[in-house]
Amino acid sequence: MPKRVAFGLLLIMAAGHSYSQNLPVGSQVLEDALRRLQITGERPTDISYTIRPVSAYAAGDADSIYNLLQWAGGNGPKTANFAHGKGSLVILPATIRQQFNSHHPYGWNDGSMIQAKGYQTQISAGIYTKLGPLSIQFRPEFVYAQNANFEQFPGWQNDSLWRDYYYILNRIDNPEKFGNGSYTKVFPGQSSVRFNYKKLSLGVSTENLWWGPGIRNSLLMSNTAPGFPHITFNTTAPVKTGIGSFEWQIVSGMTKGSGILPQDTARTFDGLSLYQPKQEDSKRYMNGMTITWQPKWTKGLYLGFSRMFYLYNSDVDKSFDGYLPIFGTFFKGATNGEDEKRRDQLLSLFARLVLPKEKAEFYAEFGRNDHSQNFTDAVLEPEHARAYIVGGRKIITTPKNLDIEVMFELTQLENSPTAWLRAQEGWYTHYQVRHGYTHRGQVIGAGIGPGSNSQTIGISWLKGIEKIGFTVERVVRNNDYYYRAFQRLQNPRFHWVDMSLNAYKDWYYKRLLFSANLSFVRSFNYQWRYQHDAAGEEVYTNVNQLHAGLSVSYMF
Repeated sequence: MPKRVAFGLLLIMAAGHSYSQNLPVGSQVLEDALRRLQITGERPTDISYTIRPVSAYAAGDADSIYNLLQWAGGNGPKTANFAHGKGSLVILPATIRQQFNSHHPYGWNDGSMIQAKGYQTQISAGIYTKLGPLSIQFRPEFVYAQNANFEQFPGWQNDSLWRDYYYILNRIDNPEKFGNGSYTKVFPGQSSVRFNYKKLSLGVSTENLWWGPGIRNSLLMSNTAPGFPHITFNTTAPVKTGIGSFEWQIVSGMTKGSGILPQDTARTFDGLSLYQPKQEDSKRYMNGMTITWQPKWTKGLYLGFSRMFYLYNSDVDKSFDGYLPIFGTFFKGATNGEDEKRRDQLLSLFARLVLPKEKAEFYAEFGRNDHSQNFTDAVLEPEHARAYIVGGRKIITTPKNLDIEVMFELTQLENSPTAWLRAQEGWYTHYQVRHGYTHRGQVIGAGIGPGSNSQTIGISWLKGIEKIGFTVERVVRNNDYYYRAFQRLQNPRFHWVDMSLNAYKDWYYKRLLFSANLSFVRSFNYQWRYQHDAAGEEVYTNVNQLHAGLSVSYMF
């Protein structure tokens, strides 16, 4: 039996189990393999893959999605049972993830790892156990980063450009560099304690979350930052109703600041300090929800909605609206006092369409980072404070069991033109919640960061769950800052743009699972380094970067 077919069959067999451990967000090889099997028709279209982590269905008492890989390779699962068979224990994979940046920080969707130059590693391992409806997953993460020095925003730049730069820095906790010297930290990682009943789960967790259909980016939830502690009420399998099936997750949690000051805090403009200290208590309360509906009349179509509120813990009103604002009104209105509540809202609508006969999928997500005033405002200017993601991929089957995948994804976070006429905060920044939409100094949403845009195209060759391929990616860094700072120059050549050629390979050998990537990055006008040479000519700073990564997991 071909390994790809065996892998798919076992997934189908496993679909009936209602609760088990989670496949951590960022388990790229297995996550992508599950989603591809659905696209090719080897996996049912019951799960949307728009709410992650995915509950790890497995056959019998194995209770581990990692056993799917072992089974396909001919190695049986290792599960210990206790309490007369009512309980089980699984040793989770031990993973070493490494990356290297030669010139400056680059990359995202790497969880508790940080933006850093030089060598960096993340080590994780743990156990999963369950007894009746109670389950415990303990999978901490250790991170070490060389965190070498690199060229940051230039100190020689004029005060006018620094003023506009600090306009952004004063609205978000997203340091360019994580302090001086090496960085070492231990996180609770992908850990949780849950009470499970049929297809429902209630618990506390520090796992990373991913909401939405995107592959490279997600507007509200991704694994760019470490997982934050939260209470979760979610489905572990689609709940069927008369109009289709539903998946959801509701979370309430707490995020923290990095405690790292931006550079050059003594700089002034017109005698006034540019740096505005943020409040000492950086803890922010988060309350969010996401729900996906698969209409029973259209298989493979998933329609979703996500909403997230965040505010300083000290500003939370002790009321239903204070703790659960996600159930409140969608419009500010003229008198409901939303602005006085000192909180920010992110909202998105998304869709994913899977076409197994065509072996293709298409998806889109449209978001707003502010309420509309009313229905009329929403109709007249739906693009105000908007962001969006559009993507898709197609798998072409060849006679020699070596399939070809082509993909694309576009992400747009840059402010819309309505910013010229009405106040508009950038995505993940805020004038009241001035640590922004971050946790420990990293953005919780799209990893390209505030005001940025990206375009990605790629081609891959597939054999079972193994994959080798290339992507070309263009990232425009923080255009919100660029247009604010450089509009008077009227020169389109000062955008900071990263162009990258990326090669990657995913494969396994017995109980070892590998994922490797190598990227050559050309950064055009790095750090917006606008200056003139001795002859008065404009000088553009272009730099080269090598980004490499290797992840190795051992399946017990």
